[in-house]
This record gives sequence, structure tokens and C-alpha cells, in this order.
Amino acid sequence: MIMHVITNFTASAGAETMLARLLRTSEDERIIVVSLIGVSDRNRNLANNPRVTYVALGSNSVTGLSSAIPRLAALIRRERPKAILCWMYHAMVAGTLGAVVSRQDMPVFWNVRQSLDDPASLSRSSRMAIAFAKKLSGRAAGIIYNSSRARELHQAYGFSDRNSVVIPNGFDLPQVNPPEPKAARRFGIAARFHPQKDHETFFRAAALVAQTHPEATFAAGGHGLSRNNPAVSELITKAGLSPESIDLMGEVADMPGFYQGIDVLVLSSRTEGFPNVIAEAMSFCKPVVTTDVGDAAAVIGDTGIAVPPRDPAALALAMCRILELSPEAYARLAMSARQRIESHYALPAIAQSYTDFVDGY
Repeated sequence: MIMHVITNFTASAGAETMLARLLRTSEDERIIVVSLIGVSDRNRNLANNPRVTYVALGSNSVTGLSSAIPRLAALIRRERPKAILCWMYHAMVAGTLGAVVSRQDMPVFWNVRQSLDDPASLSRSSRMAIAFAKKLSGRAAGIIYNSSRARELHQAYGFSDRNSVVIPNGFDLPQVNPPEPKAARRFGIAARFHPQKDHETFFRAAALVAQTHPEATFAAGGHGLSRNNPAVSELITKAGLSPESIDLMGEVADMPGFYQGIDVLVLSSRTEGFPNVIAEAMSFCKPVVTTDVGDAAAVIGDTGIAVPPRDPAALALAMCRILELSPEAYARLAMSARQRIESHYALPAIAQSYTDFVDGY
């Protein structure tokens, strides 16, 4: 029996989605997922596995985290999992200390979902957890990174390199028709409103694109991306982007519909590990323009364009290059994006890599 410990299984970001996908494909007779904060119906439904037991510890602060450790230790003593897999920094700390307090002899693996391209963009709590995790990293039986860039930067920071592996995210492949020749017009960004995602650069790049290509339109989906968020409205105004040219969609429940409604996905992040949204969009035959953070450039290969982060002019130029493709060239690029995900990131092979790494310890 595997015990997964995750910081917050109510969130709908990359780590939570990847864990839910692994749970859905797991054939283990019993699995336990312990969330330091809570568990959402969205993630239960995405996992869709009746053999999974969920435990929410309700820890919403650093103080709560310290009180969660003895409760986690008691759970470990009672359940005696054959291995513990910790997702994200706070869970790595809690899971490792919980195993120590439990005095049970089982391997504790870490799953690092974040790169360190720009630590200043992370929250103070995350930076503290990273520093603490560095001190504990030698206790991990193994560390899984979801990008080569993440492994490189964490080991340079001081994380143990005793037993580590890169396992990229895996994806279900939707049924899609081959893309028809068309001119690209609509650019979409899908990311929560957070400094790490750098929407300011996206808005400024969009404003530059609109000056030379007035036919272009833009969509922004993600928590906080709505008209009633004054911080978003201020960034759009400062960027010089016409509010009429961008559709602020807020939290998007229907991500397949979002991907199908755009022509090109844009990612403007300052730091990432393996950005799920890129591969998801590519699986729907959508080319990607991204900043060169984490393994984003490695994921898109030659099916999209990567530019330096925090450079609106470079991002705008890349977007214009896609706009100026012929309909036939756009269709070829869109199809090559889909084929790259089929070849390198299909979920069954990725799930097997997790099993092999944990079982091979």
C-alpha cells in the first residue's frame, strides 16, 4: 500500500492533477492520500478510484503544519505503508518528519514539482519550506523531479543527489480531428493570477501584438483572472491593452473547451517545473509560445517557440510569428504538437516509470 502526502489536494494545479491521474491508473488494492489541507470533489472525481482513502488534516498555516506531523505519524504507524510519496515542499517536510516520528521503517520518496528559475516569485512560506527541505533531503529514499531543469537547480541549491530521477508529467490523449488549415488568431493563457505566472508580461506582449495585428484576440483563464479583480484591471490598463480585446474567464471548469477555443497557448511564467498546461494544449493540437523556464522549451521541442522570461517584446515577436504563418503551415505545426505529446508524454508509460522507481528502491 502506497501513502501519498500532498500539501493541498483541493488545488487544481499541475501537482494535484498529476497525482489524480496516477491514482486513476493505479491497480493497487488500497491507496491512502493524505492532504495537509483538504481534498476537493474535483480531484476525487478526476482520480475516480474507489480503492483510494482520503485523509484531510486541515492544516492551513505553519503552526497547523507542526501540529499535523504527530497526526501524520500516528496514521503512518497504524497503516504501515510500504512507501510514502510526498508531493511538494511542505508535504516533503511533513511526510519526512512524520515518518521519523512514527519510527516505522519504510522509504520516503519526494516529488519535486517546481523549478527554481526565479525563487523571488515564490511565496515566503514556500521559500521557507524549500530551505527546510534542503536540510532534510538526505533522508529521502529518492527524489522524483518532473523536469531536468528542476533537478539541476535543486541540486545546485543543495538538495541531495543520492538517488534522483526525472519523470515528466503524463497525459491522457483526447480524441481530436486533424487540424484544418486556418489562420491563427486567438491566443490564450491558462494560469492562476500569481506573480510566478507573470501576467503583466503577457498583457504587455498582447498590447504590442494588437498594435501590428489588430485581428488578434486574447483569452485569460485561471483563478483571479476576472473583471472584478482590480489588480488584473490595473495591469491591463498599464500595459495599454484594450479591455475589449481580452476575454477574462476566471477559473475555467471546462479546460478541453478552453483549449478548443484558442489557436495558440501562451505561457509567460517566471518559473516552472513541467508546465502541464503546455502539454495539455499540445494534445489538443495547439502550438505553444512559452517563456524558457523549467522544461517548457524541452516539452515543445520544435513545435512551438520559447523566449526569455520577463521580456514582453520577445514574447510579442514570437506570437506575431505564429500569426503570420500560412494556414497550411499553422495546421502542420498544430499537428506536430499533438504528435510530440503522443510520442513522449502519454500517461501509461509515465505511470509505469513511477512504479518502477518506487518498487526498484
